[in-house]
Amino acid sequence: MADRLIRITTALAVVAVAVVAAIISYRHAYELVHSHGEAGTTARLVPFTVDGLIWAASMVILDASRRKQPAPALAKWSLAVGIVATVGANVAHGASHGVIGALVSAWPALALVGSFELLMTLTRTAARHAAPSRDDERTTMEQPEPPSTEPEQTPEQAVLAEYLASLDGPGRPVSQRYLAEKHNIDRRKVKQIITNAKQPAPA
Repeated sequence: MADRLIRITTALAVVAVAVVAAIISYRHAYELVHSHGEAGTTARLVPFTVDGLIWAASMVILDASRRKQPAPALAKWSLAVGIVATVGANVAHGASHGVIGALVSAWPALALVGSFELLMTLTRTAARHAAPSRDDERTTMEQPEPPSTEPEQTPEQAVLAEYLASLDGPGRPVSQRYLAEKHNIDRRKVKQIITNAKQPAPA
């Protein structure tokens, strides 16, 4: 219960930071794009392509991690390019105010990227805890059967048991030849077993 509460509160904090950082980072990128000749819909949509690329690449890497497969190289490159683009746009936005202004302006982009990665880490951890272990995944058919406590029948006992069972069934009893071939016993031995079974027990 405590672990679940920690994960939930951490996720909420990460999401809150990500939302705030995304809004500020978007505004910085929008003002930068707008001040360099773009206007209207284009200026509004260009910042989405940067943060959207980071999100898409993070999702692909997360999916590969959950499938226990190596992350595609394109996803890694896209994530790196997206991070450089969003941090660079925010630095350029604050560069006119000096080094301190550039650092302050870059902070929301760094917080946004860090929030993305923290959220991915939480998701991977939650999936790892929720995944059943290999022992739990084994079906009943895959589990080894408990050792039998009953002694195994000898071929002679098996012949006698099958012959007696056939007497209660419909039709004729099984033939001696059939029993000899099935249990790999000499036919004369089968005949002797059946003859002894037909003899009445002594009083």
